[in-house]
Amino acid sequence: MPTAARPDPGATHEDAMRRALAEARLAVAHGDVPVGAVALADGRVLAARHNERELRGDPTAHAEILALRDAATALGRWRLDEVTLVVTVEPCPMCAGALVAARVAHVVFGADDPKAGACGSLYNLCSDPRLNHEVAITRGVLAEQCGAVLTSFFVERRGPDDSGNREQDTR
Repeated sequence: MPTAARPDPGATHEDAMRRALAEARLAVAHGDVPVGAVALADGRVLAARHNERELRGDPTAHAEILALRDAATALGRWRLDEVTLVVTVEPCPMCAGALVAARVAHVVFGADDPKAGACGSLYNLCSDPRLNHEVAITRGVLAEQCGAVLTSFFVERRGPDDSGNREQDTR
């Protein structure tokens, strides 16, 4: 029996990343770091969210966490083993831990986060064989555009003369 043709995952990931970038830009309106996330299952968007820490006064209101919550609600279960999460910046340890706990199948991200990334840059929680689940990782999708959104936000917030010696809160 022939299998159904599947869309090119690269094109699907880029389309979802464009949607995540649009979400990220919405965060700026309420003073949040512009990070966006889109949860997909079978090519269908389950959730699209952006950071809301400042808006909600909630330290856990990262785009990834909010998108995972919405995806779980949409699917009616916590186990998200058919979900791909597409996010503009590499997930932090909290978000990577949530990906593992939710049994997410795949994470796709744009910009690396060398100061807080937990999917290969600083830590690699998603691919740690000591944990009960491993999440497939695709990095670098529309990385330049994703990085530019963050850079623009921090230049506007701190000014172009900031020497970069200060700890940058990428989340």
